Amino acid sequence: MKTKTISSHNNRSMSEQYRHIVERQLASLQYPSSPEELYDPISYILGLGGKRIRPVICLMAAELFGAEIESEEINSVAIALEIFHNFSLVHDDIMDEAPLRRGQETVHTKWNRDIAILSGDVMLVQAYDSILASKNKNLEALLLQFNDSAKKVCEGQQFDMNFENLSKVSIEEYIHMISLKTAELIACSLKMGAIAANASASDADLLYEFGLNLGLSFQIQDDYLDAFGETDKVGKQLGGDIIANKKTYLMLKTLELANEKQKADLERSLNYNDEQKVISIIEIFEEVGIKEHTSDLIQEYYEKSIKSLDQVKVDDARKAGLKQLAAYLMQRDH
Repeated sequence: MKTKTISSHNNRSMSEQYRHIVERQLASLQYPSSPEELYDPISYILGLGGKRIRPVICLMAAELFGAEIESEEINSVAIALEIFHNFSLVHDDIMDEAPLRRGQETVHTKWNRDIAILSGDVMLVQAYDSILASKNKNLEALLLQFNDSAKKVCEGQQFDMNFENLSKVSIEEYIHMISLKTAELIACSLKMGAIAANASASDADLLYEFGLNLGLSFQIQDDYLDAFGETDKVGKQLGGDIIANKKTYLMLKTLELANEKQKADLERSLNYNDEQKVISIIEIFEEVGIKEHTSDLIQEYYEKSIKSLDQVKVDDARKAGLKQLAAYLMQRDH
């Protein structure tokens, strides 16, 4: 990859204070004791960990404009984003019939499908409660942005499911889908942090663009690493998207670049057993030069994101943390 990277140690040092605030707030959440089947799954999914990227960047965006991130006015907004993100994971896991989340049983596997649906519903309500609890003076703007982004995330999930039943999907359609499903909540988190800190509309919009393009770069790199990463570093089985016949950027761009023989080989490979299927399709990826095409697109979106951040009207020194975090997120072979 061409993107600038920093060490994971430096990133941990940089973001530790923000994650500490998030973890402390999550640990302080209180739930009724009954019915335990409804509330225990919420504590369970929120306790599974994760990078807490969305609330962290919300806090970082607020601090960029001089906000006190330890205040409830700010950190309640950040927590709402983490709750919403986990709500979406609970429901996505049901739709995907996924057995594991972060190496542990998914909520619908540990309990059952109906409990997972209801617990997820309560989490959505809880996200709104958290925004309201902030008593932020820009509450209406925060809710409008949250509602808009929440709908877009759902649209992205629907498009993703639709793609499974379509024989052809364009690269433009795929980019639109991941901009909604993956990038939107990252962009929303940054913009809501800016709104909560009373940033100007133009600066809030620039942070949104920064997050949207960073999210696109992040997801396309995820596609890349599914085929070309190292299992021990990426932390998951390679070729999972290929086995599942996912219409990722790599697959769609390969179909665009492939000659007739390569297209025929690709079609034939879809019927192989999983191991041979992955080997065969990755060979075709390499024949058409998909590594270079994908790396170039990752870099293109990354550079767009930094360009937007550079235009935010605060001192460059104050943007260093977000730039470092962006660079770290693109160092995905760790």
